[in-house]
Amino acid sequence: MIEVRDLKKSFGLQPILDGVTFKIEEGESLVIIGRSGGGKSVLLKHIIGLLQPDSGAVTIDGEDITHMDERNLIRVRSKFGMVFQGAALFDSMNVAENVAFAFRRERKHTEKEIAIKVAEALDMVELPGVEKKKPSELSGGMRKRVGLARAIIYHPRIVLYDEPTTGLDPIVSDSIDKLIMRVTDRMKVTTVVVTHDMRSARRVGHRIVMLHNKKIYVTGTPEDIFASTDPVVQQFINGVADP
Repeated sequence: MIEVRDLKKSFGLQPILDGVTFKIEEGESLVIIGRSGGGKSVLLKHIIGLLQPDSGAVTIDGEDITHMDERNLIRVRSKFGMVFQGAALFDSMNVAENVAFAFRRERKHTEKEIAIKVAEALDMVELPGVEKKKPSELSGGMRKRVGLARAIIYHPRIVLYDEPTTGLDPIVSDSIDKLIMRVTDRMKVTTVVVTHDMRSARRVGHRIVMLHNKKIYVTGTPEDIFASTDPVVQQFINGVADP
């Protein structure tokens, strides 16, 4: 469903990605790990077409999006839902307004239809009845759930998560992981998760890829990765600093 081929990207004289290649199958849950500043979020932005590579290709359902015009990019992006690291909610809007924000701008649905779809999305993320609350009234975990509700209200085919458990305690992180797995399973979506959280990576990923030195260093099932004897992999998953 998603294919990245020999992707290269630099900002000024600083190379970020240098020949990244991998595929994601339809319905798969892929986790991308790697050190801070290693290009994970940059890679995510290429997948959704927010950045153009210096060279290489990104194909979605067989369409190369790297040189698409804005009209076609908007069409392809309609297949995606995006859950941002900080949830990226509008403080001035209540939960219902946040969840329906882009949906309402399309002007394709009545207010009653929108309200029903908002309620369905909030029920999917186990937050029924919070439509009138403001983001400031919600916990960090609840804000993440609202961000996910906004991402899935369209019933996208692909959902991207950028550090979904950052800043959450282990119990709330576990609930977010279970929610990601539930959405992947029930909505039959393709899932891409960027994370530093190794417990989360182990739980939600069908497969893990590790970025290292601007390339895909290793790929495998969670069992493969966590059983690896490679010193670079072991250093990262165990959180050991360089001597």
